[in-house]
Amino acid sequence: MMASSYNAKDEDHHPGSVGSGGPGAVKSKKPDNTAFKQQRLPAWQPILTAGTVLPAFFMIGLIFIPIGIGLLVTSNNIKEFEIDYTGVDMSSPCFICSQNYSWNGTSACTCSVPFTLDQPFEVNYPLPHFQDSSAKNENSNPSKECEPYRTSDKKPIAPCGAIANSLFNDTLELFYNHPNGSRITIHLVKTGIAWWTDKHVKFRNPAGNNNNLSIVFQDTSKPVNWHKPVYELDPSDPENNGFINEDFIVWMRTAALPTFRKLYRVIQKKKDNMTPTLPPGNYSLEVTYNYPVRSFDGRKRMILSTISWMGGKNPFLGIAYITVGSVCFFLGVVLLIIHHKYGNRNNNADIPN
Repeated sequence: MMASSYNAKDEDHHPGSVGSGGPGAVKSKKPDNTAFKQQRLPAWQPILTAGTVLPAFFMIGLIFIPIGIGLLVTSNNIKEFEIDYTGVDMSSPCFICSQNYSWNGTSACTCSVPFTLDQPFEVNYPLPHFQDSSAKNENSNPSKECEPYRTSDKKPIAPCGAIANSLFNDTLELFYNHPNGSRITIHLVKTGIAWWTDKHVKFRNPAGNNNNLSIVFQDTSKPVNWHKPVYELDPSDPENNGFINEDFIVWMRTAALPTFRKLYRVIQKKKDNMTPTLPPGNYSLEVTYNYPVRSFDGRKRMILSTISWMGGKNPFLGIAYITVGSVCFFLGVVLLIIHHKYGNRNNNADIPN
């Protein structure tokens, strides 16, 4: 004789429902009987004890502090030379330019700032330094985020937006005044100053005739404060013109703070590796003053800077590592004292008489 069994299935029915398959049946709201939906998955929770926390604090401190000291020493070894050419003081060679120039100026003002280097500079970056103060690859319909610099004369502005409209357009030239009376031009490299991803991924020119960008941008208007359209930023080099101009790309990577630096040019090291890039002596900085900053009390500086394996001068990273490491080491010492003083007392209290 065979026995039969019936496994009842737990079902929720709305009152008055006929059955699981009958008319008026309501689908059960009970979650499926799975480990995930019924919260039966295995879990692991770390138990923080003195034996695990104290070594972690001391290890972080012993690792971070030496790294921070190394970064800070490396940063401090980087040499910088600043030249303020804002023209605030009446004695400044650029004072007249700063007083008379405005965004809508029709002619450029030039000034020459002499300076002397007491020691040689090996590999240098001239950096315009500012105090105070996304390009759209669209021509026909700029984004509304570009307001109020979206259109001009019923034409879309290319590039649009307030950041692009404030593009730094001073021209800086560096000359070495040789003791024999000659004047030697210091070659400044204007490419290779932008991030690779910005140059080759983020910023692209509109599709069309890249050899003649004036045709591509013929139905657009230049930004209000620009003296020339975007296709004339570097007409001599099609790979550095238009939206892919590296000066423009560097400027469009906005800074987080009101005082910031932007890489302007690179001075390459001599091929013989024996002659300093910039030998000690007298120099002159020739400035074509196009970028006014007096209206918002801004300052402009050119900074000559050597580089290291970590780049330019940046003491913040070293200070941050030292601070975090010191805090962790200090907390480790405090917790060790507390554990040594009160840990045995708690253990003894747990032991039954």
